[in-house]
Amino acid sequence: MSLLRKNSKLILVAVCCLALGAGASAIATAGAAPTAGAAPRAMSHGWRLAKLKRLTRHAVHGQVVVATRRGFVTVIFDRGRVVSVTGRQLTLTEGRPGTTTAKNVTLTIPTTARVRDDRQLTTLSALKPGQRVMVIRMPRRTMVIAHAPKG
Repeated sequence: MSLLRKNSKLILVAVCCLALGAGASAIATAGAAPTAGAAPRAMSHGWRLAKLKRLTRHAVHGQVVVATRRGFVTVIFDRGRVVSVTGRQLTLTEGRPGTTTAKNVTLTIPTTARVRDDRQLTTLSALKPGQRVMVIRMPRRTMVIAHAPKG
């Protein structure tokens, strides 16, 4: 078994941690000098975590390079809402629909991809328009994780 196959959950956690770390670094470097009467350090830390959580909640596309025993591996993720599924083509709307930042992205999903809908193993053709989806592409594996929209 390959290292990626055996440790796919670990790599997913590493990708999330790297994204969180990058966001925290951006927030920390963008912060201004503290003003007189600034909040205590514990409150400041909580505020930063809230900003970081908000930042990662709105992430729609990312590329992370992970160091493994065999070298560097690039992991790419795309997140959005399903517009359509045609054969192996999955079209997503990244960003918020109705805004100028929303854009449609068409991804070709390999036949070996693992597709989950609400934590249940399923097929790509079972995905419905409007569902929230995250596509994680690694060198040897692609995962599609979908769930029904909130509300």
